[in-house]
Amino acid sequence: MTLHSAEAILLDQFDLHDQDRIVTLLTRERGKVRGVARAARRKYSRFSGQLQPLAKVRVVWFERSGQDLVRLSSAELIRTADGLMRELEGILLAGYLAEHMLEFAQENEESDRYFRLLDSTTEALLAGVDSDLATRYYEAWVLRLGGIFPAPFDCPECGRPVGEGASMPARAEGVICADCASETVGGLRVSPGAIDFLRRITTSSLPEMGERTVGARVLAEVAEITARVRRSFLQRELRSHRVMLETLARVGDA
Repeated sequence: MTLHSAEAILLDQFDLHDQDRIVTLLTRERGKVRGVARAARRKYSRFSGQLQPLAKVRVVWFERSGQDLVRLSSAELIRTADGLMRELEGILLAGYLAEHMLEFAQENEESDRYFRLLDSTTEALLAGVDSDLATRYYEAWVLRLGGIFPAPFDCPECGRPVGEGASMPARAEGVICADCASETVGGLRVSPGAIDFLRRITTSSLPEMGERTVGARVLAEVAEITARVRRSFLQRELRSHRVMLETLARVGDA
């Protein structure tokens, strides 16, 4: 049995038996870690108040060779995400951010960049950065870190710079230039504003992006672009994405 200790961000948890919980954590060194928190549902558990959605904790766990689940020994709260949990939109968004990591981060694999992205996005949201801007930034960077969607500088078809008249083909593998776009059918037109956004995130932090106004139309376009790439790669949409849209639509109609 091997003892490990690391900073982690809580991605998911569900009840196991009468008193325990299974939790999934994201760590820098080991990627996703899934483990059992014994007696976590007891009123005076050592995990009480520590295992919160998107909370950053210092966690200690035991790992036995050949077992899929580790055993959590302790969790010390470093930062809560309570500020996101006060409204329905924040609760839904937290689940959406977490599900990206559940899909794209790997187990037993160094995940420092994914960890820093989720951590910094959560911090920015808690500091008051616009949630729509933060979500678009996060979605695009998850795909970028996964090597799925590079920034649209050069056309992947011909290698020439991407400029006015660019589009995304139906296969959603990248943004192509106007000349190559004219030879495709069923593509999505990509505006200069969306291209600029996707380029600027490569050199700007989320707080820096927030210092410059980004129009709602550009953010909506980036959302459609990243959704197409994500669906093309996963061959489905994230469950939390559908739940978030449907729930907010029902609330808006009420």
